[in-house]
Amino acid sequence: MPCGARVIDFGVAAAGGLDAGLRLAEICMAALGRISFAANPAELGGGMAVHVATDHPVAACMASQYAGWQIAAGKFFAMGSGPMRALAKREPLFKSLDVDEASDVAVGVLESGALPSDDVCRDIAAKCGVDPRHLTLCVARTASLAGTVQVVARSVETALHKLHEIGFDLKAIHSGQGAAPLPSVANDDLAAIGRTNDAILYGGRVTLWVRCDDAQIVELGPRVPSSTSPDHGRPFAEIFARYGGDFYKIDPLLFSPAMVTINNLASGRTFRFGRLEPSVLAESFGVES
Repeated sequence: MPCGARVIDFGVAAAGGLDAGLRLAEICMAALGRISFAANPAELGGGMAVHVATDHPVAACMASQYAGWQIAAGKFFAMGSGPMRALAKREPLFKSLDVDEASDVAVGVLESGALPSDDVCRDIAAKCGVDPRHLTLCVARTASLAGTVQVVARSVETALHKLHEIGFDLKAIHSGQGAAPLPSVANDDLAAIGRTNDAILYGGRVTLWVRCDDAQIVELGPRVPSSTSPDHGRPFAEIFARYGGDFYKIDPLLFSPAMVTINNLASGRTFRFGRLEPSVLAESFGVES
């Protein structure tokens, strides 16, 4: 860009691909997680799943991967994620995270159907406290192969965000792994947002290793899966339409994996909550045979 910022097209004008999606998801996690493809269970329709694992769940997922930074300038809009969030600290979430990041470079991921302008790059750099020449932005629309992969790679992140919202101490979480089905790429971003959300809401399986009292897991664990939300049970696109296209009218506690397993390192006990919903996935993905 004229200001010196570097913009990398992972899936806007560029076609991108599976490997681009893996790299984009790893950048979202500040290279603190590993992303790979695995076989999706036959009960969930077969095909591929996106697997994620991290030993730094709070830093990788909450301080970096979570797409909590809304970036708007004129007609340009993007959801920002990646390690640049820990520099900018634009979200109230950071008041509860033990994150003190300092860097003279910034790297971020933008989920957007357009590439940012020079002015947008300058603004992001300023909010991150870096020279625009030291800013790198990786961009993909949801309705792209790389964009679909990086969103579906958020199974562990959604579990942590839900736990944070219901009052669980995130410092107790040691490690996490998860998987969710990889849907086909939709032909527009709204449909793609529906499919990628459904992949986690109805097919996401997450395992967390924690160290806390069993009583805390027994109390809060049943509230983690998406099935505890009154909006659960129908494809996301249908839920979105029901609320007139207003994302913020949807129950925020819907956004979590279908099934969560919690292994307590302190007691050696394992707890499992939630259920998979293959029929909703099949309706959402629209697979023809």
